[in-house]
Amino acid sequence: MDWIQIIALAAVQGVTEFLPISSAAHLILLPRLEGWADQGLAFDVAVHVGSLAAVIVYFRRDLALLVRDFGRSLATRQLTGQSGLAWAVLWATVPVGIAGLLLKDMVETTFRAPLVIAGATIGFALLLWWADARRRGTRDEHSIGWRDVLVIGVAQALALVPGASRSGITMTAAMMMGLSRTAAARFSFLLSIPVIVLAGGLQVVELATAHEAVDWMALSFGAVASAAAAYACIHFFLGLIERIGMLPFVIYRLLLGAILLVIYGF
Repeated sequence: MDWIQIIALAAVQGVTEFLPISSAAHLILLPRLEGWADQGLAFDVAVHVGSLAAVIVYFRRDLALLVRDFGRSLATRQLTGQSGLAWAVLWATVPVGIAGLLLKDMVETTFRAPLVIAGATIGFALLLWWADARRRGTRDEHSIGWRDVLVIGVAQALALVPGASRSGITMTAAMMMGLSRTAAARFSFLLSIPVIVLAGGLQVVELATAHEAVDWMALSFGAVASAAAAYACIHFFLGLIERIGMLPFVIYRLLLGAILLVIYGF
């Protein structure tokens, strides 16, 4: 990998992980469109670690409260403070964990086809537009109940299809359940932490058994670049989302899907 490829892929991962436009689709499509060799499992792990570091640093105060109150709820067996939100994040992660284990082979083969990505990009873009346009929710992430957890958790499992977008589908489900745009985005970002940990852990296990040659300089730089891009993305997205809505991302996804259909479908 040359430095242009490292910077481009790291930036794409960092930005698209938290925007409703699918990081998986972009990491698959960019090397194909540019004619680059596959970046390899080790680099994918590195840039995901960068994204994880960014969301942990950004939400460090929230996470400290979540961890503290989660521990208290375990000790007292009662919800207290932020523990309800912590439990919501954990339970909403269960469906995608189960689906990931059951569909692992399809995720790595069938689902990576460009036409599958195109269809998911367009289809879930329209669903995102509908959820954003139908009504303006006012609930915050602290009001999430078990019904919300079930709907958002099942929706998150759909993001195993590249093009669906984990952040996009969870924000869509959250807005459908009456959360505000900002609350939907914040909950989606918190949900990314256990998901990235689970996916990254699985990749680390695979990497440890694959005996790949490791370019530590490239991996380190990729992780740092991804973290910087992801942190900036989270900050600006949360500041703008109530004003700009989801329409710009819907339009981008529709254009991307149409381009993919032209390139690979005809």
